[in-house]
Amino acid sequence: MAASTESRPGRDDPLDLFGPAVGEWFRSAFAAPTPAQSQGWASIAAGRHTLIHAPTGSGKTLAAFLWCLDRLAREPRPKAPTVRVLYISPLKALIYDVERNLRAPLAGIRLAAERLGEPVPQIEVGVRTGDTPTGERRHLVRNPPDILITTPESLYLILTSQAAEILRGVEHVIVDEVHALAGTKRGAHLALSLERLECLTSRPPQRIGLSATQRPVETIALFLGGVGPGRAGESRDVRIVDAGSRKVLELSVRVPVEDMSRPGDLPPEGSGGAATGDPAADSAEGRHSIWPSIYPRILELIREHHSTIVFCNSRRLAERLANKLNELAGEELVRAHHGSLAREQRVQIEEALKAGRLPAIVATSSLELGIDMGAVDLVIQVESPASVASGLQRIGRAGHQVGEPSRGVFFPKYRGDLLETAVVTARMHEGAIEETKMPRNPLDVLAQQIVAMTVREAWQADELFDTLRRAAPFESLTRAAFEAVLGMLAGAYPSNEFADLKARVVWDRETGRVEARRDARTVAITSGGTIPDRGLYPVFMVGEAGTSGRRVGELDEEMVYESRVGEVI
Repeated sequence: MAASTESRPGRDDPLDLFGPAVGEWFRSAFAAPTPAQSQGWASIAAGRHTLIHAPTGSGKTLAAFLWCLDRLAREPRPKAPTVRVLYISPLKALIYDVERNLRAPLAGIRLAAERLGEPVPQIEVGVRTGDTPTGERRHLVRNPPDILITTPESLYLILTSQAAEILRGVEHVIVDEVHALAGTKRGAHLALSLERLECLTSRPPQRIGLSATQRPVETIALFLGGVGPGRAGESRDVRIVDAGSRKVLELSVRVPVEDMSRPGDLPPEGSGGAATGDPAADSAEGRHSIWPSIYPRILELIREHHSTIVFCNSRRLAERLANKLNELAGEELVRAHHGSLAREQRVQIEEALKAGRLPAIVATSSLELGIDMGAVDLVIQVESPASVASGLQRIGRAGHQVGEPSRGVFFPKYRGDLLETAVVTARMHEGAIEETKMPRNPLDVLAQQIVAMTVREAWQADELFDTLRRAAPFESLTRAAFEAVLGMLAGAYPSNEFADLKARVVWDRETGRVEARRDARTVAITSGGTIPDRGLYPVFMVGEAGTSGRRVGELDEEMVYESRVGEVI
């Protein structure tokens, strides 16, 4: 796979690439395209696999979608209904945000077409995630939408079931926040799913990746495009549209006490005061806490700004911080937002912040990726973020509009945290992001995908091997390692200790034919995806006679283990 860089649009006016309705809508809605949009459209319109590399708030998502919407608007739907645009996001919350944000351009394009006397396009959008009810999933299979928005795990499940037929006509695949996947085993899993998709479609779909500032960008492009020629011999060249000019950052690190070694007295046990996070400070010799000094400063900043997001690194801390700020304010000024909340609750909180009804939210990584949170004035980061990349993503939530600076305030919790925060903020100004490294040949992911691939059809071992190696994380997979995994799946275990494990595939070494055993489908579907960093526990309201009532969300294992009896969430 080769990567090249697109530096300028193909025409004087980038909007000349589009039909009249799409062009008129964009001109009426925006002053001008951003560099990411104008450069990206030229590459996408030329049919190239494209990686758009640009900072948060640069219009990347619309850059990817607009050409696809124009194609859907100008070209008639095929007689056999099929998904034509597949959008993949690593975050469920981002999926629902994108689905909402597509409504405006779709409605605007329809109105523009009416005014111009052109045929009014009827473009349907569907969402398929783990939260999608069974009835809606069946409807998607019977009536495939033009655009399907999904997650890597749901794509795997679709490809492993009869629902895969709705993807045969996919023309474009948009992978959002691709930098968040490329360096993980979850990304390796998705890379194999993309190869399976290419085997299913009548012609290889165009791959469009969206990445925030990341390095090296060539690694992200390699992950997106895969290796070597595609199944039909097409080039895997990915054109890199590098509009990654760094946003203007206005950062400050604030320590609200004179001496961080003795910040003040620790709140009484059970009062809700949090530990500093510094083992020395929380020891028996030094029971002190900086929190009583941090809370008023954060509240003061929230009151000085119209819309604020406060980031912290754990869900438990998000809940406790929101609770303490509301106690101090004497009103519900702040809400906690994290992945353990039910989707309905998250949507309510997001809409309240966007509409100005809620001045601030306290969030974890649930809002770190590219969710549009409207006109956020300020981002507050409590303790050092996990990385420079995470810091840029979070502070980038402020000034999300094109051309606006991103303002962020950091509150370190203890002396070691202050040192780390100082280093991270300095590297944020320099753009010195951590290097992305793809995992190489994760064999657990390989075994899972081999079983899933053979569920739908039998394969020849040689063709299976070649297909797997087209995914970038598996380009160095050796034939010996492949056959060892295949042999294990066929029941050739290295010891009698594994005698009770069932074989999942049948491998005829004489003919090279590999096919799934009868019960393999159930195993492939119930065991899909990679192991998450943290487990999740469902939370229910107590029903009558102690029975489980309405499901209100999930808690991750860290939050469960750290919670106390009687704690309010």
